[in-house]
Amino acid sequence: MRDPYVILGVSKSASADEIKKAYRKLAKKFHPDQNKTDPKAQEKFSEANSAYEILGDEKKKAQFDRGEIDAEGKPRGYESFGAGAGPGGFRRQAGPGGGDFEFNFGGGGPRGGAGFDPSDIFEGLFSGRGRGGGQRAAPRGEDLGGTVTVPLEKAALGGDARVILPNGRTLDVKIPAGIEDGKQIRLKGQGNPSPYGGEAGDALITVKIARHPHFKVEGRDLRLDLPITLYEAVLGGKVEARTLTGAVELTVPPNSSSGRTLRLRGKGLPATGGTPGGDLLVSLKIVLPESVDPELETLMRRWRDTKAYRPREG
Repeated sequence: MRDPYVILGVSKSASADEIKKAYRKLAKKFHPDQNKTDPKAQEKFSEANSAYEILGDEKKKAQFDRGEIDAEGKPRGYESFGAGAGPGGFRRQAGPGGGDFEFNFGGGGPRGGAGFDPSDIFEGLFSGRGRGGGQRAAPRGEDLGGTVTVPLEKAALGGDARVILPNGRTLDVKIPAGIEDGKQIRLKGQGNPSPYGGEAGDALITVKIARHPHFKVEGRDLRLDLPITLYEAVLGGKVEARTLTGAVELTVPPNSSSGRTLRLRGKGLPATGGTPGGDLLVSLKIVLPESVDPELETLMRRWRDTKAYRPREG
């Protein structure tokens, strides 16, 4: 991924508020809901989200500025061959398959062991054969990580998304219906090629769900704040509530306080892979008229004087 400072268009001295303001401007500009006919908007939207994951986190931003992590949030670099590796000085961390290995050509075996033959390592790595003559699989290529941010509707119903990998490659990803925030999709063979002739690594794509203007994601459940009138709260009645698949009729019980939560079964993220679907949790919010109503004021004064109650007691 490109430099997150370049993506958000801010300097390294930018404040947290300036970074957040720049991110929100880009997120609003390139949100897929506002750019349904622009195929590049999704890429720019995902890129802005990935950049903000680094610069919007004080700890990650400091690590990036010090060169400790890259633009994907992964640790940087390999240890050099030579210095500090003991006699003979040949050492490397983070091997071809992701595991650590250490060589020492200085008169002993690995980590000081006896009987070490360097040709066994090279023969095993490059020819696929070990000292015993048995065939070994060549090490596979390195896996690549990527992040794609999708609208809530796409996470719930499924669809296609585009992601840019750290090596600059662009991939189209199939988002399965009902995927949860933070889950990974593995794309076999889409990682780095093996330098030793083995299989290519995989691409591990982390799916992030973009913030929604109405729904809040809580695992597989969704939460919705629903405004209601004072008389609907007192008398009850039928009201319309939005869901991901359209509006439904909801029954408000009489004498419902603000904050009361009603559950709509099966209206959250749909079931997937044996995991049951979530629900929609509707929190009622009593909203008073915008203008002052003398009759309402008179009624409330009479209630205060003759029917006072203590909702905060205890």
